[in-house]
Amino acid sequence: MSRRGRRVPGGAALDDAADGAHDEAVRGALLAWYRRARRDLPWRRTRDPYAVWVSETMLQQTRVETVLPYYERFIAELPTVHALAEAPEARVLALWSGLGYYRRARMLQAAARRIASEHRGRIPEEPEHLRRLEGVGPYTAGAIASIAFGRRVPLVDGNVARVLARLFAVEDDVKSARGKARLWAIAGRLVAGVDADGGDWNQALMELGATVCTPREPACAACPVRLRCRALAGGVVRDLPRAAPKRPPREVFRTALVLASGDAVLLARRCKRSLWGGLWEPPGADGVIDALAERLGVDAGGLRPVGRVVHVLTHRRMHVEVACGALPCRARWPLPGPEYDGIEPVPWRELEALPHSTLARKVLVVANPPQASLPWKE
Repeated sequence: MSRRGRRVPGGAALDDAADGAHDEAVRGALLAWYRRARRDLPWRRTRDPYAVWVSETMLQQTRVETVLPYYERFIAELPTVHALAEAPEARVLALWSGLGYYRRARMLQAAARRIASEHRGRIPEEPEHLRRLEGVGPYTAGAIASIAFGRRVPLVDGNVARVLARLFAVEDDVKSARGKARLWAIAGRLVAGVDADGGDWNQALMELGATVCTPREPACAACPVRLRCRALAGGVVRDLPRAAPKRPPREVFRTALVLASGDAVLLARRCKRSLWGGLWEPPGADGVIDALAERLGVDAGGLRPVGRVVHVLTHRRMHVEVACGALPCRARWPLPGPEYDGIEPVPWRELEALPHSTLARKVLVVANPPQASLPWKE
C-alpha cells in the first residue's frame, strides 16, 4: 500500500508533517540559492508591473538570450502602458520583428489599450483581474501578480513543470489535465508557505529549471535541493517529466522571389489573419518560381536561383527556394497570392524599420543582394 494509503493511527498526520517538513526544506534551500546565484537580468532590477509583463510575454517559448536585446529596445521606445497603447501596430510589430509568435505582440497591445481605457493605465494586481486581459493566461497572471506585486500566487511554465515533476516524482503526463492540475496544486502549496513575497520564490523555481534542472543534462550535483529530490533518489531524473511525444512538424515547400534594385527591394505584406499577419517579406507562394514570377508579371528567364532556406516553426518545417532578379520600374504590382494585402518597393534604408519575420531575414540573406548592407548578415 502506498505511503498515502497507510491505515495506522495518526498516519495522515504523520504524512502531512513529513510533507510539510519536505516543503519547508525545499523552500529554504532554493530561496537561499536563488538570492546568491540568480542571473542579473534587466527585468529583475525593477518591480514595474509593465516591465515585468513585457518581459514575461517575450519569454514565452523564447530563450532569455534571444529576448534580452528585444526587451531593452521595446522598453526604451515604449516605456509605459500608455506608450504601448498609443503606438501604431506596425511599429510594435517592427520592434518585435525576429522574436516570433507575433500574436503575443498584438495581444500585448490590445491588453495595453484595455488597461489605458478601463484601468487608467494601472495594471491590475489580482490574478483573476489580470486574466481578463488579452493574452494573459494563468502563468502570466501569476508572474505579474507575484513578481511585480509580491502576491503569494503560483505559476507553472515549462521550467517549473520540469522542476516540480522531478522534485516530487510526478508520474502523470505534465501536459494532461490530470498532470497540470497536480503541478498547479503543488506550486500553490509551496508558494503559500513562503514567508516573504511570492516573486522571489517563483523566480527561484524558474531559475532552477533554466540553469540547473535542464531538460537533457540536469546538473544534479550542483542542485541546491538535490537531497530533497524524489526523482534523484529514485534514479528517474532523466525519465521525468513525462509527456506524450510531439507530432513531427509538417513539411511545407514554398518559393520566394527577391527583386531588387540599387535603391529598393520588392516586399509584400501578409494579411492580418494569415501566418505572420501584417509583416512584410519578399513575395512568396506555394509551387515553383516560374508560377510566382508569372503572377507578378516578371520574366522567369531573367531570374536566377540562389539557394534554399529552411525555417522550423512549432508545427511546420518550411523549405523555401529563393530566386533573385532585377526590380523593374513599375507603377503598380499585382498581389502574389491571397495571403497578401499589399505589395510595393521598399527603400533599403527603411527595411529594418518595417515589421518582418525571421524567415524574411533568412530569405534576404540567402539572396545577398549586392545593393544592400543587410544588418542580419553574420
